[in-house]
Amino acid sequence: MSDVLAPGAVIGIIGGGQLGRMTALAAAPLGYRCHIYTPEKDSPASQVAEKTTVAAYEDEKALTEFAASVDVITYEFENIPVDTVQRLSELVPVRPSQSVLAVSQHRVAEKDFARDSGAQTAPYRHVTSLDQLQEAVADIGRPAVLKTCRFGYDGKGQVKIMDETDLAAAWASLKSDDAVLEGFVSFDKEISVIVARSLDGSCTAFPVAQNHHVDHILSTSTVPAAISEATEQTARTTAVALAERLDLVGLLAVEMFVTGDGGVLVNEVAPRPHNSGHWTQDGCVTSQFEQFVRAVTGLPLGPVDILFPTVMQNLIGSDVDQWKALAAEPHAKLHLYGKAEARPGRKMGHVNRISVS
Repeated sequence: MSDVLAPGAVIGIIGGGQLGRMTALAAAPLGYRCHIYTPEKDSPASQVAEKTTVAAYEDEKALTEFAASVDVITYEFENIPVDTVQRLSELVPVRPSQSVLAVSQHRVAEKDFARDSGAQTAPYRHVTSLDQLQEAVADIGRPAVLKTCRFGYDGKGQVKIMDETDLAAAWASLKSDDAVLEGFVSFDKEISVIVARSLDGSCTAFPVAQNHHVDHILSTSTVPAAISEATEQTARTTAVALAERLDLVGLLAVEMFVTGDGGVLVNEVAPRPHNSGHWTQDGCVTSQFEQFVRAVTGLPLGPVDILFPTVMQNLIGSDVDQWKALAAEPHAKLHLYGKAEARPGRKMGHVNRISVS
């Protein structure tokens, strides 16, 4: 295929976080170089990349020079201006496209998209005023959760609506006039699927990860997930359908709930590598990061067979202080992100514990 980038090509990565770091590390064995674009100095990704541009996402001169230095552009997180990606896409291929980014940046847009694609979701309503919130709560009921439509992650930008919750106070605390009210659903498990789609339209879904959150932050991902074969197939088929309808080139992470009857509800999507896919670095034939590189450069996608049952544990804040013990633990694979300061709630690294029999 003429669109396949040859070894030696440069991948531009917008964002300097740990996902960019691990993508750059996966690109190197395939012969690709990476150029990071980030406003952050000494970012985790810049520590392992060939080149870094430190500039604002609105800096037109820096963006133009960045685009001229790379062969393809991708991004490692989605909270970047769509206008920035649009501008770059006029100069060099951007994968995934800005249309994919736009869907993933807005909670109502992504839920509408999931529903329109035939997937199931929890009940939800778009809320832009206190009056609309009151109407939505009357319709959906309590308990529920009110979330900002943009820029929320790891539990930030949301408030629970319980029987005793004062709606006016809840609305004021959100500090946004663009929100979504989501009804609580009874679910047995939280799962996710990472799906890759390449330039030629081929799609591959990784095995389902079963996720456990603590204080709204992912704590562990376990593979294989303790779900039925039918639920596994439904989850992977759903993720593939979303990727295909988006005309995605790259990775799409789909977070889902498993209901008591084995059904699957789509919660959120992210068009990039995902925390719940870190298990693939040591437990899968192809890691999510290598697959990401393969997809955006046009290489054939790799196989996703499970090599070892794996439990990924996030190292949050001071958890990273255990690095020495973790490095000595048999069958534990330590991955640190190069962040200088451990703060509460900050992801500092992860460890993959593989089961070798």
